[in-house]
Amino acid sequence: MSLPNLPRVLVTSNATPAAGIKLLQTKCNVTIIPAAVSTREQLLQALPGQDAVLLTNHHFISNEILDIAGPNLKVVSTMTAGYDHLDVSEIKRRGIKIGHTPIVMSAAVAEMAVLLMLSAARRIREGRLKREYGETDYGPQWLLGQDLRGSTVGIFGLGNIGQAIVKRLMGFEVGRFYLYRHSRKKAGAELGAMFVSLDDLLEQSDFLVVAAPLNNKTKGLFNDSAFDKMKKTAILVNIARGQIVNIDSLVRALREKKIFAAGLDVTDPEPLPLDHELLKLSNAVIVPHLGSATIKTRNDMSITAALNILNGLEGKPLIYPL
Repeated sequence: MSLPNLPRVLVTSNATPAAGIKLLQTKCNVTIIPAAVSTREQLLQALPGQDAVLLTNHHFISNEILDIAGPNLKVVSTMTAGYDHLDVSEIKRRGIKIGHTPIVMSAAVAEMAVLLMLSAARRIREGRLKREYGETDYGPQWLLGQDLRGSTVGIFGLGNIGQAIVKRLMGFEVGRFYLYRHSRKKAGAELGAMFVSLDDLLEQSDFLVVAAPLNNKTKGLFNDSAFDKMKKTAILVNIARGQIVNIDSLVRALREKKIFAAGLDVTDPEPLPLDHELLKLSNAVIVPHLGSATIKTRNDMSITAALNILNGLEGKPLIYPL
């Protein structure tokens, strides 16, 4: 039952963790779209008159969406760290506050990066396939992988997740960390990392982890030219956005052994068609965008997204504003 005079908040998925929804319900009238993954049509139908929206799914918030939402909309809070699905400049132009949920998900995503690094380096998918097909050897040269110990790990994107990855890798006796940034960042120096050019990052990294946001500069950056510069023993890991890596170039790089292997939490498109060439390659370890998929992390994300909304509606600073 709706209570009068309370702000109206739309939650775009009924799979949103209850912790955030319960928090919103203490001070707001909450409408929840009755689908785990809501459609654009459901969003458009439910938006008019809402004071805030909590985005659980990656709906692109454009001019059209904002026009339909109407003048009541005051806060948009996305339950993600990335925000490439938001027209940030247009939302801000309309005086609408924007919140997201970085930091609370950094640990879980960093753990996924380490998992993918190890799985790709130690040929986990290939070994499982050989076992299923009854192919065994056990000789001293069978299924040899790559070592993290003594390796050069390159991090493309030193945000909260990139820093969390470096911290978690320190116990693996990594030889050195290389970071690519246009400008030096204090956090990188504190972690003992070296700042290098993009070419040096590509040419010298044994493991190259993509942890940067998707934007016009990073979209499709890892293409044929980039893979041609990498070591044949190198491993690419992407836990950021699928579109940063040109998928056709990656297929060629893996198939032609330009690089050793890849570990992917994200792809382009997402999900990949079941007949996609990448899924057939034994040196590609792929998981379906599970970086933040732990119970604690998703609960924390929903609470943070809800707090962004409550603070915004009360005229207070958002927890994590854009």
